[in-house]
Amino acid sequence: MKEQQVVITGLGAVTPIGIGVKDFCKGLNAGRNGISKVTRFDVTDFRSKLAAEIKDFQPEKWIEKKSINRIDRFIHFAIAASTMAIEDAGLDSYSYDKNMIGVIVGSGIGGSQAIEDGLTILKEKGPNSMNPFFISKLLINMAACMVSIKHGLKGPISAPSMACSTGLNAIGDAYRILQRGDAEIMLAGSSEASITPLPYGGFCATRSMTTNDNPENACRPFDKNRDGFVMGEGAGIVVLENRQHALKRGARIYAELVGYGNTADAFHFTAPEPSGDGMKRVMKAALKDAALDAEKIGYVNAHGTSTVLNDKSESLAINKVFGKHVNKLRVSSIKSMIGHLLAAAGSVEFISTVMSLYTGIIPPTINYKEKDEDCNLNYVTNVAETVKLNAAMTNSFGFGGGNACLIIKKYENEY
Repeated sequence: MKEQQVVITGLGAVTPIGIGVKDFCKGLNAGRNGISKVTRFDVTDFRSKLAAEIKDFQPEKWIEKKSINRIDRFIHFAIAASTMAIEDAGLDSYSYDKNMIGVIVGSGIGGSQAIEDGLTILKEKGPNSMNPFFISKLLINMAACMVSIKHGLKGPISAPSMACSTGLNAIGDAYRILQRGDAEIMLAGSSEASITPLPYGGFCATRSMTTNDNPENACRPFDKNRDGFVMGEGAGIVVLENRQHALKRGARIYAELVGYGNTADAFHFTAPEPSGDGMKRVMKAALKDAALDAEKIGYVNAHGTSTVLNDKSESLAINKVFGKHVNKLRVSSIKSMIGHLLAAAGSVEFISTVMSLYTGIIPPTINYKEKDEDCNLNYVTNVAETVKLNAAMTNSFGFGGGNACLIIKKYENEY
């Protein structure tokens, strides 16, 4: 059976620098910094003090008031992003077969606020006072399920959880479903809302977050003086569609999704494999799947966490994959602006990559000041660049050594 071609027709984003793709991209291209001191709880005794919080999110815009307190914040974000993606794709005014539309939305930690609240109630008031919605608020799969319920989507459903590579895994898995012809449309992405004391304190304990108290230069991927990531929150949901189905309904097409790679480091709980072997293999796997030579890629949206080990390993791996072409390759990390959205990072960064291909504007890595000899790529630094792109790649690498890579190319109706 011939594989179906897959295109991207809708985008929805909830981010620390903008809600909705228009505001998100405006913030990216302006180099807007979404990082500040944590406001949700007292961080006096925490090793790190900063986060990229979403401060202007209004769940009642997307969710019935009676349901808001029955679901966790990460589910709020997923519902909002999915609704925006559906509207952006023009599906809100199109009559489609809901049995042929599926949902894959992942998360890494799930309902962390629900866990914190539930434990407090259990300790202070006892088990008979616990919220009957406690379990459904914390389960990782509930983001996908509530998106399905909200929009009445009855096709394939799943909720991957692969730490920081979750978002790309979700989109890649949805891509495979469409290639097989098991659905006509898929909503795919990820959501995370874990800026609560327990996970925040846990990441502090790993010593992988920055101890820089200045939000203006705390997150600086690839810079010589980087010292750790900044936790963020948000969600990214995309509409992937069978190309023929999209053309039939006259959909606006952002780009074509052509390659997906997924590998494991099999190395360590948290640290990347030093030589970048798993990263190298995942990029090569995506290129092979896309049937593209490395020279066709003009831009890599890097994982670029601002940790010493990740940025070094990723730079090394990119050099190995792209060889001589690396001198013509542009690279940037938007985590410098939005922080590390954990499981939501990949899907939000995928949306950024799609928009770079669609508009020709590459967002910058802000806060970059001093070159690190171990990170020797052509980074887009501090100011956005306008370039001609025909294909782009985005990377995600997670704790435990899970790697994912997606490749998109400019859509041309030439088939």
